Amino acid sequence: MNALAPLLLLGLVVPAADPLSDPADWPAVGGDRGGTRFSELDQIDRSNVGRLEPAWTWRTGDLADRPGKTIECTPVVVDGVMYVTTNYLRVAALDAATGEERWSFDPLRERPYPFQPTSGGVNRGVAWWSDGEPDGERRILHGTSDGRLFSLDARTGKLHPEFGEGGVRDLRTELPPTAQRLPYGPTSAPAIYEDVVILGVSNGEGPGVAAPGDVRAFDVRTGAQLWAFRTVPAPGEFGHDTWAGDSWRNRGGANAWGGVNVDVERGLVFCGTGSAAFDFYGGDRHGENLFANCVLALDARTGERKWHFQTLHHDLWDHDLPTPPVLATVERDGQPVDAAAQVTKTGLLFLFNRETGEPLFEIEERPVPPSDVPGEAAWPTQPTPVKPPPFAARHLDESNLTNIGEANRQSALEQLKKFRHGPGNAPPSLQGTIVTPGTHGGANWSGAAFDPTRNYLIVNSTNVPNIMQLVPASKNNRYRYGHAGYDQFCDHEGYPAIEPPWGLLTAIDLNTGEFAWQVPLGEYPELTARGVPQTGTENFGGPIVTAGGLIFIAGTKDERLRAFDADTGEELWSAQLPAGGYATPCTYAVNGRQYVAVAAGGSGKLGTAPGDAFVAFALPED
Repeated sequence: MNALAPLLLLGLVVPAADPLSDPADWPAVGGDRGGTRFSELDQIDRSNVGRLEPAWTWRTGDLADRPGKTIECTPVVVDGVMYVTTNYLRVAALDAATGEERWSFDPLRERPYPFQPTSGGVNRGVAWWSDGEPDGERRILHGTSDGRLFSLDARTGKLHPEFGEGGVRDLRTELPPTAQRLPYGPTSAPAIYEDVVILGVSNGEGPGVAAPGDVRAFDVRTGAQLWAFRTVPAPGEFGHDTWAGDSWRNRGGANAWGGVNVDVERGLVFCGTGSAAFDFYGGDRHGENLFANCVLALDARTGERKWHFQTLHHDLWDHDLPTPPVLATVERDGQPVDAAAQVTKTGLLFLFNRETGEPLFEIEERPVPPSDVPGEAAWPTQPTPVKPPPFAARHLDESNLTNIGEANRQSALEQLKKFRHGPGNAPPSLQGTIVTPGTHGGANWSGAAFDPTRNYLIVNSTNVPNIMQLVPASKNNRYRYGHAGYDQFCDHEGYPAIEPPWGLLTAIDLNTGEFAWQVPLGEYPELTARGVPQTGTENFGGPIVTAGGLIFIAGTKDERLRAFDADTGEELWSAQLPAGGYATPCTYAVNGRQYVAVAAGGSGKLGTAPGDAFVAFALPED
């Protein structure tokens, strides 16, 4: 049955009082508050997806007088209006059926600020809030990586004067004096629970002083801070003993930069935290380092910790948890169990009982290689789930070097001799260590989607190792070592020096802990022309799943949007985008017509040509 049918009245979509209950909408960047990225819409299905065509394209215009910069935004759609953020942090409201601009707000030009955006100024979307009344308040909450939170009227784009100072909340106000002028601010969309807006932030993780990565909550109407969860515990707080001596002081990182998901029924918020600063040398922070690299479950009203699990002790690899766990429901002994599914840069999936934090598949503490860097004390074991198997490569040696050509393999072999290599948890070294997975994952902020009709978790991942070499720091540096750079391990032609696939799309059955299927994601056309089987590419931007049995994903270096069969992983359709689609799509319906929309901003970490488009696809109108 077409999921739109109950919503149609005289050809119009009837707005629901609660947008989260209307399958025509995409009311949060994760599709719903739990981040499942699942849509009940099924007008586009496996039988007709091949007929998809562009319905409209809207260009931001941001690059006319500024250099190219990517777009990582997932659109939010409510009652036929799409809300997006652009290359340079502008918010725009579009007619979701036509792409026509209704209003826009430019925080950088209309409200200048002395601080530059951190993390390249990326933004992954906004949050939509209403007071629940049909004609009541509707707001757009926009967090910017320069350290501000804006509250806009969703109908007009005007600032709400009662929020913060004239509609703008300065997030730096509560920071300690030593952090006031440091890089700080949200890059992922805020989360909403009732009248509370919850934020994770991006902050420094490098070899210098960094701002705190605390998870924070604010009153959605006034901007007043309601609570803050300290991710590096102070004396007397749980977890403080995991930091040797005074190493907790002025410690940055340990931040939920990937955002927050919400269990509305339980009043819980979930996030995954990043590594502690400095993220490749921990000689000044001996210990496990809670709450870095943790899945956190917090009370949405108070910020009280309900449970946590550290997926990586004493991180030395920049293997942040780059995304919050997906809030799924699985089956155990014939009964439904609400779960939290955490994908990682390390290529592992951790699955927990959402209420208690109990692992739903056994997790073992396994020995890992020690560090010989002076002053370092790598943790001797790391947690490893018995199930599911890793969805990305976790070692590198001669057995899995590139096989795309003899010259490519010889190039990789010559480099391999220079560096330490082997298991994925081999720590950085002064010689240089090949780290597998690399700093981009495994999984990254792209995250995962959950298909509740199959209980499949869909995750895209990257197999591109990095070379991490520590170097002595200058005498006046806070840290004893810095690093030589974020160098990927590539062959003489610039392709990854590990055997393909370099990009994967995997369906994991959360009931059994087994792969349902795994396929390459993306291709290099020039390698295909040489007779090399499809390799996949490094990718940024995640999947969505629909009741039509489809998975939509862009993210690949070949700049295409694809549709896959959710049962088998077979690629059913693809379309060339005007630039790389390094963002997660959304799907929605207006007047009975289903659309799939994605940002095409190019540029970014994959270094392709910049773009400034949002493109919506739909079936032809008969």
